[in-house]
Amino acid sequence: MNLDTAFTRATGVALPIIGGPMYPCSNPELVAAVSEAGGLGVVQPVSLTYVHGHDFRAGLRQIRAATTKPIGFNALIEASSRTYQERMVKWVAIALEEGVRFFVTSLGNPRWVVDAVRPFGGIVYHDVTERKWALKARDAGVQGLIAVNRRAGGHAGALTPEALFNDLGDLNLPMICAGGVGGEREFIDALRVGYAGVQLGTRLIATVECTASEPYKQAILTADESDIVLTERLSGVPVAVIRTPYIDRIGTTIGPLARRLFRGRRTKKWIRSFFALRAAWDLKRTSIRGGARADDPSRAIWQAGRSVATIEAIEPVARIFDRFARAARNT
Repeated sequence: MNLDTAFTRATGVALPIIGGPMYPCSNPELVAAVSEAGGLGVVQPVSLTYVHGHDFRAGLRQIRAATTKPIGFNALIEASSRTYQERMVKWVAIALEEGVRFFVTSLGNPRWVVDAVRPFGGIVYHDVTERKWALKARDAGVQGLIAVNRRAGGHAGALTPEALFNDLGDLNLPMICAGGVGGEREFIDALRVGYAGVQLGTRLIATVECTASEPYKQAILTADESDIVLTERLSGVPVAVIRTPYIDRIGTTIGPLARRLFRGRRTKKWIRSFFALRAAWDLKRTSIRGGARADDPSRAIWQAGRSVATIEAIEPVARIFDRFARAARNT
């Protein structure tokens, strides 16, 4: 199987693999390891600065010191507040100054990111879960799509990888399969469907380079698909997590008042911000090594997708990628 795809040609990476930007798990060492192993590591800026404590520019330079290969940047572009939007605009500008040329946009209209990076030869791929968002992203000028399917961790979509590809295939944009890829077989299957690459998230948490807590990593190794549940209690919309006693205790659905606020034109931004801040605080405290509740499953929030069923060991990123590449080339 040929690993030369529209994605690898556009980005200059060796393997059609993106290291998905994860809050809070995308530590600098993990991002660098993904790129150094031939994929494309993507920086999650809130994770880099708020969770791992780096000045943004200094954090980028730490990653660049560990690899000279391309890295990417994740711009969450929903304007939940003016302060947040101003910070994201500044981060995009700094990323460009530091040589980043690949951008993954999430939420909102990616037009301003497309316009900002175009003069530098930048490339923008947008996260989508369904056709209406893909059409808006195409009209905004993005060069590709991150197609988030129902097997993903975090904010998953509703369609299978195959159904989502078929739904978006006529848009003539390279697509990255995001969700359900934990082993070689899923990687090969995604390329056979027609995807230009895959995005790994859960698989990369269970790596030597990720600084997530050991109980979190072990939970990924021991979980099966039936252990992945969707809860609205983190952000107001369903998030895929590993079922723990804490998730059982808080439940998986929001109350009628919160649901009504999410539907209101004037109140939805406020309630989204409230849920996002609360979720960020909980995830920071429960997912990273040294967090107050990181080692306590009775109080833990561990995001993960259905690929847990295929993940059997904590390994270095390079070993995983080498195995993926060899399996594909021998197919």
